[in-house]
Amino acid sequence: MKIEPLYDKVVVKQLSDTEVTASGIVLPDSVDKEKPMEGEVVAVGQGKRMENGSVAPMSVKVGDKVLFTKYAPDEVEVD
Repeated sequence: MKIEPLYDKVVVKQLSDTEVTASGIVLPDSVDKEKPMEGEVVAVGQGKRMENGSVAPMSVKVGDKVLFTKYAPDEVEVD
């Protein structure tokens, strides 16, 4: 399935959802929701439409590594 975001939206694939401490304790992502998560951009919209009708280009491209917070995304599952 191919996902194409509209306008100034991006689709990001989360790279890791758990963290392991030096002593081997696994910390699920629910422990610290404010900590930024790392992801890879997999799809990018065409850009933000401005009031004058022009389109401002996106500052990220497919393949870029980005940081985001758990509160920001709308989560979807893709088969």
